Amino acid sequence: VQLQASGGGLVQPGGSLRLSCAASEIILTINVMGWYRQAPGEQRELVASIRSDGTTTYADSVKGRFTISRDNAKNTVYLHMNSLRPEDAAVYSCNAQGVIAKGYGYYSSLSGQGTLVTVSS
Repeated sequence: VQLQASGGGLVQPGGSLRLSCAASEIILTINVMGWYRQAPGEQRELVASIRSDGTTTYADSVKGRFTISRDNAKNTVYLHMNSLRPEDAAVYSCNAQGVIAKGYGYYSSLSGQGTLVTVSS
């Protein structure tokens, strides 16, 4: 079972992007899904997370600008990013905890390769 992040690219300051994180197999349960980012020379940062009950959390730096959502039917989690700033530039990746995949069983944690977001004029 793999996770694949996509949707990154180059955007001007103030612009928007939508990132997607899709699972390669049918997911029956995910306890928590999170988006992380890491900029060059910086530590990995949890940007947003969404629990199975729909509870969301956000880093202070993105509150009011980013929204995390999930589409269970598509086994996909999204990160809607608005009002992007140069300091949002990073490699964004997704992580899932407490995963039960149909036919594959339980995974305590799954992570996927990231997608690069560049914010520049």
